[in-house]
Amino acid sequence: MQEKNVQGKKKQEKKVQGNKSQENRIQGKQVQEGKNQGIPKRENKRPESRAVKGVRPEQKQRPEQKQKAAKFGKPVLKQQSGQNVEKGKKNAKKSMCPVMRQCGGCQMLDMPYAEQLKTKRKRLETLLKGICPVKDMIGMEDPFYYRNKVHAVFDRDRRGNIISGIYQENTHNVVPVEKCMIEDQKADEIIGTIRGMLKSFKIRTFDEDTGYGLLRHVLIRRGFESGEIMVVLVTASPVFPSKNNFVKALREKHPEITTIVQNINGRGTSMVLGEKEHVLYGKGYIVDTLCGCSFRISSRSFYQVNPVQTEKLYTKALELAGLTGKETVVDAYCGIGTIGIIASKKAGNVIGVELNQDAVRDAINNAKMNQISNIRFFCNDAGRFLVNMAEAGEKADVVIMDPPRSGSTEEFMDSIAKMGAKKVVYVSCNPETLARDLAYMKKLGYKAKEAVGFDMFPATEHVETVVLMSRVSK
Repeated sequence: MQEKNVQGKKKQEKKVQGNKSQENRIQGKQVQEGKNQGIPKRENKRPESRAVKGVRPEQKQRPEQKQKAAKFGKPVLKQQSGQNVEKGKKNAKKSMCPVMRQCGGCQMLDMPYAEQLKTKRKRLETLLKGICPVKDMIGMEDPFYYRNKVHAVFDRDRRGNIISGIYQENTHNVVPVEKCMIEDQKADEIIGTIRGMLKSFKIRTFDEDTGYGLLRHVLIRRGFESGEIMVVLVTASPVFPSKNNFVKALREKHPEITTIVQNINGRGTSMVLGEKEHVLYGKGYIVDTLCGCSFRISSRSFYQVNPVQTEKLYTKALELAGLTGKETVVDAYCGIGTIGIIASKKAGNVIGVELNQDAVRDAINNAKMNQISNIRFFCNDAGRFLVNMAEAGEKADVVIMDPPRSGSTEEFMDSIAKMGAKKVVYVSCNPETLARDLAYMKKLGYKAKEAVGFDMFPATEHVETVVLMSRVSK
C-alpha cells in the first residue's frame, strides 16, 4: 500500500514535470515569436528611403520593404490575389497631373468642375451666414490653362540635370514641371526652350545653398487679347555672359516674344523679383486690353492672372456700384488702375490710391493711353489716404476696395464712414477676412446686400468675391 502511494506520487511528479516542460516549450515559442516581432533585423535599421527633392519617401519604398516593416507597426502591403489586384487598379484614380500631390497648388484638380463650384459656394455661404445672401458662383466655360502669368524656378536635380518648375508647398524643394494644367501653354513652351538652351550657353542655375550660379527664375506674362509676350530672366548677378546671343537664339525659336527683360535679384530672400532691371529686347512691357481699355503691364505690375474671369468680375462690380456719371469714386488698392479706369467712363471723377510706386507709374501711363482725364492717382497707403480725406472734409459717393489677402484695416473702414460714402463695393480674394471686415462695416452702419463668388482660380481652393454694401439710413 505504501509502495503504491510512492509510485503514485512519482507518476504525479512526472506528470507535473511533463506539464512544466510543455509549458516551457510554449513559452519558448512565444518568446521566440516575440523576438521575431520586437527585435528588427539588422538591415531594417537602415532608412527605408533617401529623401529626394519633390518625392515623398513612400514613393521610393519597395513592396518587400513594406512587408518587412509591417512587423514593426508600419503600414502593411497586403498580398492580394490577381483578381483583387486588377480590381484595385480599376478603382485607383489616376490624377490629371503627374505632380499634383508633390506640388500642392491645385487641390481640386481631380474634382469635377461643377463640384468645385458647389464646394466654393458652400464655403462662402458658411462664412457669410447671417451677413448677406450668396449668389451662384460664376465659373469658367473652360477651366484650364487660364493663367496669363507663369513663374518657373530653375535648379538642378540630384544627378545634376537642369530642371524648372515650382516650389513644393511650404518648402524650397523644386518640383520639375514641364506642362501645367492651369498655366498658359505657350508660356510653358518658352520655359522649356530656355531650360534646353542653358547647357549650350554654359549658364548655371542658381544654387540657394552655395550662392553660386546665375539664373534663378523665369517669369512670363502674356496679353490675353493682344497676344504680346514678356519674358523676364531673373539672375543673381547683373553680369550675363553672351546675353545678346542668348536673346537672339531665344527669339529665333519664339518670334512671338515681344520683349525680354533681365531682372537682377542678388538677395538671399524668397522674393522672386529684384529692384533693378535691364531691357534686353523690346519696350520692356506688354499692353493688354480689358473691358475695352488698354493697360500697360510691367514685370512687377499687379494684374489679374485670369483675364476671362476678370472681365466678368469688374463688370459685376461696376453693375453693383450703379454709377450714373455724377459720382466721386475712390478706387482703393488700385494697382495699375484697371478697375478705376474702367469705372471712369461711368463716373464723375475717380481717385486711385496705391502704395506700390511702379504700379502708380503704370496707372498714370494707362490713363494717358486711354485718353482719360477724370481720374487722378496717388502713391500712398490706402488707409492713411482715406483718413486724410476724411479729416479734410472731402466726400466720396462710392468706394471700390480691393485689399490684399490680409483684408482691410479698421482705420480705413472708419474713414469710409466718416466720408459718408453711400455705397461700398468690396472685391475680396480671401473669404475669411471678407467676413471679418463685413461684420465690422455693419457696426459702422453699412449693410451687405449680396455677395457674388467668382472662380478666378479653377482647380484651387481660392475664391474671389464681390460684395455690395449700402449705408443704412438713420
